[in-house]
Amino acid sequence: MRARAAIVGVADDASPTGELERSGRDLEVAMVAAALEDAGLTRDDVDGVCHTSSSMRLAEALGIHPTFTDSTNTGGSSFEVHAEHAAAAIAAGLCEVVVGVYASTPRSDRRAGRTRRRPERDPDDPIVEWELPYGLRLPMAPYAMAASRHMATFGTTSEQLAEIAVSTRRWASMNPRARYRDPITVDDVLASPYECEPLHRLDCCLVTDGAGAFVMTSAERARDLAKPPVYVLGAATCHDHSMISQMPDLTTTPGRVSGSRAFAMAGLGPADVDLLMGYDSFTITALLHLEDLGFCAKGEGGPFVEGGRTAPGGSLPMNTNGGGLSYTHPGMYGMFLIVEAVRQLRGACGERQLPEPQVAVAHGSGMVLSCMSTLVLGTQATV
Repeated sequence: MRARAAIVGVADDASPTGELERSGRDLEVAMVAAALEDAGLTRDDVDGVCHTSSSMRLAEALGIHPTFTDSTNTGGSSFEVHAEHAAAAIAAGLCEVVVGVYASTPRSDRRAGRTRRRPERDPDDPIVEWELPYGLRLPMAPYAMAASRHMATFGTTSEQLAEIAVSTRRWASMNPRARYRDPITVDDVLASPYECEPLHRLDCCLVTDGAGAFVMTSAERARDLAKPPVYVLGAATCHDHSMISQMPDLTTTPGRVSGSRAFAMAGLGPADVDLLMGYDSFTITALLHLEDLGFCAKGEGGPFVEGGRTAPGGSLPMNTNGGGLSYTHPGMYGMFLIVEAVRQLRGACGERQLPEPQVAVAHGSGMVLSCMSTLVLGTQATV
């Protein structure tokens, strides 16, 4: 399946206010239309649909009749999973053009009174018996547990975690659509109140509206379309728990497996990567990615991020759009990892554009460090 499929269209929508005018299916359809236009394709070309809720309802709204359909939902990593599945389906000849889309508007929904009361949890869900009664605050507490364990085991400090937030904000300062663009310092992060110790508010992702979409097709067809193709060189997924209390090791995510498998498929390694788009729901999430994907050894993530290594001008650019910490985070952020990676590889990111990147990794994290999905993307089908 290596390089048999390519991403040929992307679109996303976010605002410095954190709110968007459109919502729901209207916003999803607008994103699909924008991504298809970016690819130089139309709805008539589409025969595959991915959606985290119902690919059937989306296809009906689009007026298409797909031969490939995927409603997988693994939380924030869903869109990397969708891209992996789409690449496999295209390689197998099940379909030729696949669209994936995501839209969520929690911020404007709350302001407009559109937020619905969350349904009661299934009483058979183990978290009801084994975690919630003990005061587990979601979603922060599971990540705070991982951060605490990493600190206790490896000596990681709050200052080192704060370096990630500072570097990400520096990237956001060059993104005119980012929610927050003003520079911050390590002291600013540490001075922000705790949300769940040891995580401060500035260690935590935003709550904003946001939407995005991607279009994939065969490598052969991609060569004749509107924009330079971005090839899927490697893709893999792994999950090892649902509840955080069942995570085998709070300092090691399933990204250790998905990352090594994706790199093996691509025939590449961490040293070949020009850009890491790593899901940053919290600073500890991003730090764990760096270790589990092999950019540094386990336990060395803290020293690795010091000195702006992932910031503009650093040796490993990470989350160049400003990430979930400063750009946007509508609930499931993985779509924006793909969009930014594709734009960087095309050379279309304006002020924040990297110098001629060839290989990017989009690494999604779903649920509570539960499901990791890794895409290795490249500008060339052969490397």
